[in-house]
Amino acid sequence: MRRTLFEQDHDDFRHLVRDYLSREVLPDYEDWRRTGLVPRELFRHMGKLGLLGTAIPEEYGGGGRDDYRFNVVLQEECARAGVTLGGLRTHLDVVVPYFTGLANAEQRRRWFPGLASGELYTAIAMSEPGTGSDLAGITTRAVRDGGHWLLNGAKTFITGGHHADLVIVVARTATDPADRRAGLTLLVVEKGTPGFTVGRKLEKIGLPTQDTVELSFDDVRVPAANVLGEEGAAFTHLGRNLAQERLAIAVGAVAQARAALDLTVAYVRDRTVFGKPVAHFQNTKFELAAVATELEAAQALLDAAVSALVDGGLSPADAAKTKLFCTETQGRIVDRCLQLHGGYGYILESPVARLYADARVTRIYGGTSEVLKTIIAKSLGL
Repeated sequence: MRRTLFEQDHDDFRHLVRDYLSREVLPDYEDWRRTGLVPRELFRHMGKLGLLGTAIPEEYGGGGRDDYRFNVVLQEECARAGVTLGGLRTHLDVVVPYFTGLANAEQRRRWFPGLASGELYTAIAMSEPGTGSDLAGITTRAVRDGGHWLLNGAKTFITGGHHADLVIVVARTATDPADRRAGLTLLVVEKGTPGFTVGRKLEKIGLPTQDTVELSFDDVRVPAANVLGEEGAAFTHLGRNLAQERLAIAVGAVAQARAALDLTVAYVRDRTVFGKPVAHFQNTKFELAAVATELEAAQALLDAAVSALVDGGLSPADAAKTKLFCTETQGRIVDRCLQLHGGYGYILESPVARLYADARVTRIYGGTSEVLKTIIAKSLGL
C-alpha cells in the first residue's frame, strides 16, 4: 500500500541517511558487532551532517523541526541497512524530548548546542536492580545539600550508558507514604562527576552493538541547576513521554519485520530444495502472503499513530495498542521468516538470525506486553 505519512523533506532526509549508512557505517559495521560497541565519534559525524539535531531549535545549531517523522526515517533506514547504531534510538526518541520539553533557558544554552552537534550524547536511568516497570518503586535517592543534590543508588539495563555524556537519573527526593509516585525528580548527571561509575556492559541475546550497562552513584554531587523540569514531578514528566517512547519501539519493530520479509523473499527465490526454488512451494507462498498481510496491517496502525503523535493527539492507550500489536507481529513475522531459511536461519552469520535475536526484547522494554494490556484494559473501563 502507498504510504502518505511523509513529505518531500522527509524523502530528502531519507536519501541523506541511506547514503551516509552506505558510505560511513556498513564498511565497518561487522567490526563494531565483534567489539560490541559503536565508536563514540559516530555521533559527532552524524551531528555534523544534521542527522541528530532536527528537533533542536535553530538558534542552538539544530534544524528547528520538531517532527517525529524524521526519527521514523532514521529508524527505517537503519533497519533496511541491517544496522543498530548503539543507543541512538533511545538518545533521539526517548531522551532528547525530555530536554526539549523541560529544559529551562540556562540549560538550553548549556546543553542544546552539544545535542545538535553530536558532542553530547545522552541516556536515561530509570530501571533499578529491584525495580523494572514499577517506577513508583525507585529507591535511588537524592538529598539536598546546599546548592547540590547528593545522589546515591544504582541503575541497570541502561541503554547508551557507556558513551553517555549526560544521564537523566530518576531519583527519589521526597517520600510520601500516601503516594509512591510523588517525590521523584529528574537529575542530569554529567560524565566524569566524582562518585558516578559506569559499570559492566551487560551481554544480551541480541542487539550486540547497543551498549547496555549498569550505573552506580556514590555520594554524587549534582548541581541544583541540573534538575530537569519540576522538582518532585518526575512521574508526571515520564508519563508525558511514554507515548513516544513506546511508539519508537513500534517503529523499529515494523521496520525490522519488513527487513526480515525482504530478506526471506530474496532467499526463497535463490535457495533450491528437491530440484526447485523454495519459492515454488505452496507453503512458502502462503506463509509469505500471510506475513506480508500482517506487515501491512501493522504498518497502517503504526502510520496512523505517528500521524496522531505529530498532530499532538496520541493517547497513552493508543500508544500501548500500537506497541503491543507491532511488537507481537514482529515476533511472529521474524520467526516465520527464519523458519523459511531452514538451518541457515539459525546461524548468526545470517541476517535473519540477528533480526530474530534482536526482536525478542521489543516485547519487554518500554513496557512489557502484559503492562500494555493492563493500560488498554483500563481505557476500556475494566
